[in-house]
Amino acid sequence: MPETGSHEDDTVIIKKYANRRLYNTRSSSYITLEHLAQMTREGVNYKVLDAKTGTDITHTILTQIIMEEESNGEQMLPVNFLRELISMYGNSMQSLVPHYLEASMDNFRANQTKLRKAFEDSLGNNPLARLAEQNMAMFKAAASAFMPGAEKPEPKAPPAEDAGDLSALREQMAEIQKRLDALGK
Repeated sequence: MPETGSHEDDTVIIKKYANRRLYNTRSSSYITLEHLAQMTREGVNYKVLDAKTGTDITHTILTQIIMEEESNGEQMLPVNFLRELISMYGNSMQSLVPHYLEASMDNFRANQTKLRKAFEDSLGNNPLARLAEQNMAMFKAAASAFMPGAEKPEPKAPPAEDAGDLSALREQMAEIQKRLDALGK
């Protein structure tokens, strides 16, 4: 479950009754494992308690959610990984595995965020993205030529390095506009 930096009083208490029903004490409603999976995806911090004994059974419920997800959808956990994980139970390294898996997941999440940011940043510096933007501007200018009454949006100032190319394109578009106006008469 992602750490959201929330305090203990932000934790939603879920009670599990003997009839296998889960009760959300914050919303005063019965919920399903699917609801808990969604809460997990949304980063909601919750704790599942056995209604009769008060025992914290969050770990067991999270494991159930994983089992449900694995059986209902596309499997994320490879068989070899599961075998290795099972073989670690009772092993002298068992106590280190949870810390290692948490650190690995934190590292994976951080790398995923960095990759997403690098991809978004590279689009801004990508010549093909700039070319696509210029093509879109030309298309809009051409479309406005065929709709003389349409309002033209205020053009944003081009970057200094593209000013020459953009002014040449504007001159070409003005020339095309003149020719279209002449054809229309």
